[in-house]
Amino acid sequence: MNHLREIGDRAWHLPNHAHLVVYEREDGERGLLTVYDCGATQSGPKAQLLGTLESVDADAAIEPNPTGRVVTLHEPATLERTAENQYRIT
Repeated sequence: MNHLREIGDRAWHLPNHAHLVVYEREDGERGLLTVYDCGATQSGPKAQLLGTLESVDADAAIEPNPTGRVVTLHEPATLERTAENQYRIT
C-alpha cells in the first residue's frame, strides 16, 4: 500500500508533520516503515513499505521505542529509495 504523492521513480513527497513508525528487526533484515499524514489524526496510514530507514536529513523529532523509532517531521520532506529495501528522508 502506497498512497504517497510520487516525485520521481524512487522518491515520494512527505507532508509537513508526517509521522513515520519504523519497525526495526534485530537481525538487520528489512523492517517496516509505516507513514501517516500526521501523528494527531485518526486516519489510517498513507503507506507501508518493507525496508530500513537509513537516515533522516530533515527537521524532525526522532524518538526511540522498543521496536524501532518514531519520526515526526517538522517540515515537508522527501522519502527516497536509496537501494533495494533502503530509504532516507531528505
